[in-house]
Amino acid sequence: MSRRKPRPRTPAPAPALTAATPCPCGLDAAYGACCGRFHAGTGAGAPTAELLMRSRYSAFVAGDAAYLLRTWAPETRPGTLDLDPGMRWTGLEIEAATDGTAFHQRGTVTFTARYVHAGEPGSLREHSRFTRHDGAWVYVDGDFPDA
Repeated sequence: MSRRKPRPRTPAPAPALTAATPCPCGLDAAYGACCGRFHAGTGAGAPTAELLMRSRYSAFVAGDAAYLLRTWAPETRPGTLDLDPGMRWTGLEIEAATDGTAFHQRGTVTFTARYVHAGEPGSLREHSRFTRHDGAWVYVDGDFPDA
């Protein structure tokens, strides 16, 4: 018997997103009809803060840094965004959303996003703030409340 420690397994790459695959954001819709349309920039942006949050999660799944930067408030947006290719996002749970509709200028979304990194599962819980910029919802920033 070997006494070597087993190496952490590298997670299998996420399946490629196509217009017909289920949307990673968790809504019961195909990616192309759900978050994919926002990523592609065809038509209007996300109509609510929650849908923007879901589309940003899907952008992390898809590795779409350009979309993430495009939907970030100019005053808090970083100059560049380097996504970790070893991070595999595996699920999103929206816990709460306040305001953030067509009748609001600001909104918040609290969520938990699950992932696998270096073979280890984990989760990220965030209370995100959104605002309208030139009429479109954008991510401002977030806090990381205790789980």
